Amino acid sequence: MIFLAKMTVSNQRDAEYVLKQVRDKNIQFIRLWFTDVLGVLKSFAISPAELELAFEEGMGFDGSSIEGFTRIEESDMVAKPDPTTFTLLPWSKDVKVARMFCDIQLPDGSPFDGDPRYILKRNLERAAEMGYTMYVGPELEYFYFKDSNGTEVLDKGGYFDLTPLDLATPFRRDTIFALESMGITVEYSHHEVAPSQHEIDLRYADALTMADNVMAYRLAVKEIAQEHGIYATFMPKPIYGENGSGMHTHQSLFKGDKNAFFDPKDKHHLSKDAKGYIAGILKHAPEITLVLNQWVNSYKRLVPGYEAPVYICWSRRNRSALVRVPMYKPGKEAATRIELRSPDPACNPYLAFAVMLAAGLEGIERNYELPPEASNNIYEMTDEERLAAGIGSLPGSLKEAIQLAEGSTLLRKALGDHVFEYLLRNKKAEWDAYRTQVTEYEIKRYLPIL
Repeated sequence: MIFLAKMTVSNQRDAEYVLKQVRDKNIQFIRLWFTDVLGVLKSFAISPAELELAFEEGMGFDGSSIEGFTRIEESDMVAKPDPTTFTLLPWSKDVKVARMFCDIQLPDGSPFDGDPRYILKRNLERAAEMGYTMYVGPELEYFYFKDSNGTEVLDKGGYFDLTPLDLATPFRRDTIFALESMGITVEYSHHEVAPSQHEIDLRYADALTMADNVMAYRLAVKEIAQEHGIYATFMPKPIYGENGSGMHTHQSLFKGDKNAFFDPKDKHHLSKDAKGYIAGILKHAPEITLVLNQWVNSYKRLVPGYEAPVYICWSRRNRSALVRVPMYKPGKEAATRIELRSPDPACNPYLAFAVMLAAGLEGIERNYELPPEASNNIYEMTDEERLAAGIGSLPGSLKEAIQLAEGSTLLRKALGDHVFEYLLRNKKAEWDAYRTQVTEYEIKRYLPIL
């Protein structure tokens, strides 16, 4: 195989394994996956006959048709499959189909600055240079509805409810079977607080693997729902007056096999690195919110009273805080972590993990001081009490988030000029389209009286 000479030894072994699997299992199509800047999964299929060439040279495509990639006069892009991400797609019943995630390159083989997977890799390399490996464990919530035309719920269940209130148990079960068949480990699943709202938690993994897993998870949830004749959505706030869906993200840094966040001598068992990381997240939270909560609808979730965090503070027990530090259990030093509660499940996971990491590393590098822990219910504090305690707020709308992101040196550095500038343009256009709409609320409220 001539192409193997151009690959690293590990990639060579992985590619040989994939080629053998395709032959032995009579796989008929291989889907190549990647995401656009907004986190929408893109895919095209190749036949087994093209797979060797795909490993050698990548597969060309028109980047000008992908959101946030390139202009039409410089549209040639190359998708290079990552053989370590090879797996069969369990919902493809009649035809054997596998998939691999791709890294997007320019025709000369250099990485494309607009590829979200590359942006995360670049930030992980910065962490590696400091001696760290990032691990994350996101908790993605979502809703099941009768169909995609409305928000008719399937049940009236609440948090941790069981049948008959939780009618979606078989849907979650089949989704878990699908994920595990793809090599994605699930920790647990349950009914969430709102009617027809659910959660399946993935076992923690390194940040790049987890970003790939989040993309697979979102598709699996939707595919299995479709098989059952219903619709699943990761829209942050689909139902007025009910809790929205979050993506609480547990994260930690390791140095080798040691958890860099753990310190046995500290009263909270938090190391200097952990405190700096939390302080970095808190300081930069307003400016990175545009990435963690990127849609107009995201800010319908980030309001007081529905368990979503609004105020910028940290706590160990207080779930109204933006950052929560789960309590230490003796003998579980490796589990020391922080939980960022603001992201929603409709974000781009590659960019989200990248900017979380960038903010945390900034706090470590610059020795940010961790503010005092918030022990009270922040929602019950007055504005004056929060001001006195130095507790700020997340942006209250997409417009505010855009304004805060525009001046962020950290965000530009983490995302790179290409994605930073595209994201701002795209979100400004979304805000303009939204603010000029005449809504049903306005018609009902104003038409009869004005």
